[in-house]
Amino acid sequence: MPGFSMDAAAEQRFNVNLSILFTELPLLERPAAAAAAGFTAVELWWPWVDSPTPERAELDALKKAIEDAGVQLTGLNFYAGQLPGPDRGALSIPGEESERFRANIDVAADFAQSLGCKALNALYGNRVEGVDPAVQDELALENLVLAARAAHRIGAVLLIETLNKPESPLYPLVTAPAGIAVVDKVNEATGLGNAKFLMDLYHLSMNGEDLPSVIDRYAARTGHVQIADNPGRGAPGTGSLPLEELLGRLRKQGYEGWVGLEYKPGDRTGAEAFEWLPAEARAAR
Repeated sequence: MPGFSMDAAAEQRFNVNLSILFTELPLLERPAAAAAAGFTAVELWWPWVDSPTPERAELDALKKAIEDAGVQLTGLNFYAGQLPGPDRGALSIPGEESERFRANIDVAADFAQSLGCKALNALYGNRVEGVDPAVQDELALENLVLAARAAHRIGAVLLIETLNKPESPLYPLVTAPAGIAVVDKVNEATGLGNAKFLMDLYHLSMNGEDLPSVIDRYAARTGHVQIADNPGRGAPGTGSLPLEELLGRLRKQGYEGWVGLEYKPGDRTGAEAFEWLPAEARAAR
């Protein structure tokens, strides 16, 4: 599997998504596994898919596992329903799911704050049959404003993510401009300016977008980047995306934030899933 050159890799700040990598291990063992593989930063989807408000003991156990491993939590999703699974977020879904999202906002923000995490990702949610999209969008904006204020309280950014239409046909944000439009609406509503774009190069490539153009237009509005190769959503080098080149372009456009590794390891588990990345480039600088 071809990998990144040391020079290119050394320019980036990588973190490992522990909700898609090291999943052969129990959640509480993954931070230490990431550290053993040479990484110093990790991110997570909301780990308790059934509960927006888990017991304090569960939150404390995960906090301890992250601290004991000596890794930094750099990103956390708000409650997003069954993920992985059929759901793509909760905040635009009227009724119980919206209420669960709201119940989660301060829980997620407080957990992030306890670990010095400065980015919270709010997945928009699928369109619901029989509900006017305008009603969903109004609810979404209300909930995103609440989330942005909670993020601001802990000195964090609120991330809005674009997914891809082939894999998420009911998710309305499937272009970079659609994601950016929501970012703008939230910032306009709050006046805080802390809503940012989550630029996932895999999702954008699945949508057939012109990635160099997206980078040039939106790098300055981007709060986080995630990568996987395409096709297959595997490790860099397993598909045909020029990820080394694209990340270099982001740097040239001024992006100095985290690059989240959010790919499927395939049959390579544990440290084997990172052979594309020189070991010396895994620890964040």
